Amino acid sequence: MSDSARKFIVGVVLILGLGSLIGWLYDKVLVGLLVATILVLGFHVRQLLNVDQALRTGNFDRFRYGDGMWQQIIARFRFERERAARRKADYRKLLREIQKSTNAMPDGAVILDANHEIVSANKAARNLAGIKRKKDRGQRIENILRAPELTAMLESGGDIESVEIQSPTIDGGWLNCRVVPYGAEQKIMFFRDISDRIRLSKMRRDFVANASHELRSPLTVIAGYLDALADSGDLGDDWEKPVMQMQSQALRMRQILTEMLELSRLESSGAATIDETVDVGALLGKVQADFANAGKSAVIVTNIESPLQLLGQSSEIESVVVNLVANAQRYTPPDGEITLTWRSSPAGGELVVADTGVGIDAEHIPRLTERFFRVHRGRSREEGGIGLGLAIVKHVLARHDAELEIESEPGEGSEFRCMFPKNRVRARPIRAVS
Repeated sequence: MSDSARKFIVGVVLILGLGSLIGWLYDKVLVGLLVATILVLGFHVRQLLNVDQALRTGNFDRFRYGDGMWQQIIARFRFERERAARRKADYRKLLREIQKSTNAMPDGAVILDANHEIVSANKAARNLAGIKRKKDRGQRIENILRAPELTAMLESGGDIESVEIQSPTIDGGWLNCRVVPYGAEQKIMFFRDISDRIRLSKMRRDFVANASHELRSPLTVIAGYLDALADSGDLGDDWEKPVMQMQSQALRMRQILTEMLELSRLESSGAATIDETVDVGALLGKVQADFANAGKSAVIVTNIESPLQLLGQSSEIESVVVNLVANAQRYTPPDGEITLTWRSSPAGGELVVADTGVGIDAEHIPRLTERFFRVHRGRSREEGGIGLGLAIVKHVLARHDAELEIESEPGEGSEFRCMFPKNRVRARPIRAVS
């Protein structure tokens, strides 16, 4: 117990005791006690009124001196109020510094609450996305930036890390949008101007497509003359082998140009439509038969575990399977086995190509879908590998909202899983029996 509280209790007891003593002298003990109680209550009621007046006027001179309980209460109150004022001033200063630093950022930043409503934004967010900090406060971000990709990212709960949308303020501009958690039930959305990268990527695609298209005509002429020379029968022994090598390289070059054009087409295309139904079981059987007729050495086994059908482009899904099987054949020994599996999963459907080949080191797996990347360069070149097959697989799957997962162990084989979402699979329709 503090000294002021102890003094307060002792003072009350003394006053009540003095009142009772005076009442006892006049044979009125209860009256004396009652009068003393009224005096005590009156004093403290008066002190409460003084406290109320001091709080309203801010003048605490009446409580400046003394060490009673009321003086201690007011002193503590003033101390806490001054400390709160200092903290408030420090907070405002810190907030101004944070606003200055965020305004200096080249990337846009918008603070959102749990309902995706705008809490604050920096200047870059206004320049890049047209978000005004004061005017748009309290508005849902989806109502300002009407992009389905952005809405899907916000509703994914973190499954989608970033999306690319067109800028509403920059003519022909593009923004990369990313969301990170911030505080309690809040998040920050960052905007980065990627217009230059998109522009360069488009220039690269156009250049590759145009160059590939222009190279096809002279290559066709060269291949035609080589075929004519090979079929003429007038070649000497010294020229027979060189002409065959030139024919092989011309064929290889034509294949490279064809796949580069296909990549350019896939990159510039949007999502695949869902109008066409793909019978995956029949497609896997067709691919198995084609490779068996081509005389490939490794055994191919199909395993159809689900009657689900895919919604997408049949020719593109076939190219995925063909590229994955060709890649598996290239690295699987003659006594090995390649398994093609189609099965359902909680997320949708899985198309799996597994082999018992040489496997892949873990350090190479992240780069497998890069253009012209080969783990074993010399072996791939000798056996016809170009390095574009898995890149085509990646872009086809992206067009079908799917992802490619790769698992491999050196000497144990590899497994390539194509993960299709639920909106890309459906049950086989039931046909009525007449």
